[in-house]
Amino acid sequence: MSSTPTLESSLKKLQCHFTWDLEPSKSKLTYLKDALGDISTDEGNVWLGPIYNLWGFIQYQLGSTEEALNLFNRATETFQRQKNADEGPWLMVNFGNLAWLHHLQGEDEKSQDYLSKVDALMRNFPAPPEEELHPEVCAEKAWTLMQFDKEKKLEAAELFQRAIRMQPDTVEWQSSRAILSAETFKDNIKKLRADRLETLRSANERDPENLYVAALHLEARAAHGEQIQDEARELVEKLKEKPANSYSGISPLLRLHRKFKSEDNIVNFPDEALKQIQYKRSAAESLTKNIFFKDYKYDSSEINKAISLWEEVIDASPEFSLEDQISLANTVAKVNIKKADEIYNALLEREDLDPAGKQMLYSRHAKHLYFIKKDRRSSTEFHMRAAEIREESKYRKTSITELEKTLRRNKDPELCREIKQLLSRLRNQPETQSQ
Repeated sequence: MSSTPTLESSLKKLQCHFTWDLEPSKSKLTYLKDALGDISTDEGNVWLGPIYNLWGFIQYQLGSTEEALNLFNRATETFQRQKNADEGPWLMVNFGNLAWLHHLQGEDEKSQDYLSKVDALMRNFPAPPEEELHPEVCAEKAWTLMQFDKEKKLEAAELFQRAIRMQPDTVEWQSSRAILSAETFKDNIKKLRADRLETLRSANERDPENLYVAALHLEARAAHGEQIQDEARELVEKLKEKPANSYSGISPLLRLHRKFKSEDNIVNFPDEALKQIQYKRSAAESLTKNIFFKDYKYDSSEINKAISLWEEVIDASPEFSLEDQISLANTVAKVNIKKADEIYNALLEREDLDPAGKQMLYSRHAKHLYFIKKDRRSSTEFHMRAAEIREESKYRKTSITELEKTLRRNKDPELCREIKQLLSRLRNQPETQSQ
């Protein structure tokens, strides 16, 4: 058996979840664990093997080694059953995960056995000339990275491109690449470029049974002015035959429902799908209220559960996405201030907010800056921006009240002068619009 240093150096060269620098936060791990459990695990899901691989890695990161081993073994069985073969390049990542897991458990002999299996697979199924990764490894890494943040999604898009270039006839890779291209613009799909719209169209044509791709394609076409009501109704009928989960197509169809509901009730969703989303929003709101109660006893698992619920609600039903994302940001701030800042900064960059939306965002962000960041100057500046917007609302009243408090306790003469000038202008303005 190899010495431990040699074993470790070999393990570090593997392509698997333990070497891909995923580094998810605890809240992201919890969210992914719940999300993967929500994805259909029937045999028709072509990504079932990668799902079990990622799920196993997450369980290990959360401290459940036994469950991780169980899921990695289920991945092995799933690949072999779906591919109708005992070995193939699609096992390289899975065997790499098992080699790492056994090593981390102190079982170096078993770890070495899996390392040998990976070496054999690489000899029997080499990557194409001038390519570092086999296309199967490339595609699984791409699918895994697309579950993470924006930076990793960009890497995922490049990896899918490489995999497709090496093996252009694999339909599920084309579909996942199309989903990745469109999901980047889900908040404003009208901005989807012509080339990405064509990618969606082509994927839909190649993979007509993928209802998620079909729903995204309809959503994109509707955003560009096409009449798609009849096709949407047909798609909903197909959706009723599927379990309501993250990849069923429910999210883009909900966005279509929001667009057309005032016209002719285009989309009548399965009751269980709507109930599931409504339940999750209610649960998220309830947990969040509890978390922000003044006598709350810190519970990271409860906070992470609230974060997971908000992320699922935002993805499935973005008609209230601004308020929901502010709630998400404030909850995330309990465990990860940097991530909360990123959410707020992304919201502040949005160009589609109406004055009332901007006012709410500025006022809520001001509180975040004051209580979480301890940045009183910036907080005051955002309260001033909220107060300046001529929309009469509780947020404007809150910001004006905070500015008046600042005048009483702040000793900065320049800042006080700016606040006084603003409040004076507001008193002299005509009556604002009532909300």
